[in-house]
Amino acid sequence: MTKPADLTSPCITCGACCAHYRVSFYWGEADPEQGGLVPPELVEPVNEFFSCMKGTNRTHPRCVALVGEVGKAVHCGIYEMRSTSCREFGIHMHAGVPVASPQDLARCNQARAVYGLSALHVPAAPERQQIWTRILLDHYHRFHTHKPVVHPHVKSRSGWVMLSKRHLKQAARNLHYNQA
Repeated sequence: MTKPADLTSPCITCGACCAHYRVSFYWGEADPEQGGLVPPELVEPVNEFFSCMKGTNRTHPRCVALVGEVGKAVHCGIYEMRSTSCREFGIHMHAGVPVASPQDLARCNQARAVYGLSALHVPAAPERQQIWTRILLDHYHRFHTHKPVVHPHVKSRSGWVMLSKRHLKQAARNLHYNQA
């Protein structure tokens, strides 16, 4: 689900993923004592290790935080406090161009089909390469010190990945060679 202010995102008129899949995440994300941000009152346990958003652990799921009508106009009622599963899934917009992993795009389109919505398409491989090169080079040129930069599209298990200028240059070169 995309932030309500991002009017270019197809997620703003969709919401199918939030009303089709169970939204599961590590239980600590809803525990304030563990530093969790997800409101505990909107969560139910799945098992010893995982919780899910209320409303998503049933035959016909719909996240309790989804506001609006699927396929018309929707937004996440807890966008700034959403779980990592929501933060990492789906279509992300960069410079007005949709960017998604093939797996996320397939799951997105599967959910859209359930609601009778047309499939989304992301740019072909050469165009994706240009987009990711732009993202990497944009972040490379944004800073002129030797300080690492936090890249908003690269995340590790422990949080945002810190990239140095050298890493950004190397990533852009690798991307060019791997996509060719």
